[in-house]
Amino acid sequence: MNIQQIRNATIVVEYTGKKFLIDPFLAEKGTYPPFPNSLRQDQNNPLVSLPTSIDTIINNVDAVILTHLHLDHWDDTAKEVLPKEIKIFVQNEEDAKEVRNAGFQNVVVLQEDTVFEGIQLVKTKGEHGRGEILKFAGLVCGVVFKHTSEKTLYVAGDTVWYDGIQEEINSHKPDIIVVNGGDNQFLQGGSLVMGKDDIYEVHKAAPYAKIISVHMEAVNHWTLSREELKSFIEEKGISSHVLVPEDGQSYTF
Repeated sequence: MNIQQIRNATIVVEYTGKKFLIDPFLAEKGTYPPFPNSLRQDQNNPLVSLPTSIDTIINNVDAVILTHLHLDHWDDTAKEVLPKEIKIFVQNEEDAKEVRNAGFQNVVVLQEDTVFEGIQLVKTKGEHGRGEILKFAGLVCGVVFKHTSEKTLYVAGDTVWYDGIQEEINSHKPDIIVVNGGDNQFLQGGSLVMGKDDIYEVHKAAPYAKIISVHMEAVNHWTLSREELKSFIEEKGISSHVLVPEDGQSYTF
């Protein structure tokens, strides 16, 4: 498999020769206002440009996976540029209805036994924060990719570390885990996605796995930088297990 970090949570996964686009956030730098009640209110989103052209990103995509529909995972540009007949996997019927209302005709709700072109796609649970903020953050999912000819890949989505993530790791024993690791926060309510301690918990739960931290430094409410995460994993002695890609960087497993 090949995994390319595009920007924020947007990644391209090539798995058994099929190309998946996950959580496309494709607008030009500075298109949208900053998320409110958070840091960097003087900076519009996205904070950085795409590392390559939109055409390159969406060319030959076989399917799109949307872990949820927040703007930084599914934006107006993605809705405009993606072909309306492309296969799109979503977490529930509510999201499916919204995506269909945007004109997309081939929308499927992920299950625990979804199969696409011989690849098993397993919807996984997640929690987009802790406590009260969950009411506002809404439902999210992750997805596990399985095939006899590939290693098992777990894309965790917008979730913090909690016992549900431990359960998914125990159940699927993924070889590769993609986490959203920018520790994004509003001024109140705590982490919305994983911070460095969460990522360390993921490593302890799956010490055999390679962990890739994405969703970093691309929207205004991030609080964990790549450099801080790299320093942390070095201190913990797990630099060979946790990868912190720059936008555009790819890994092959």
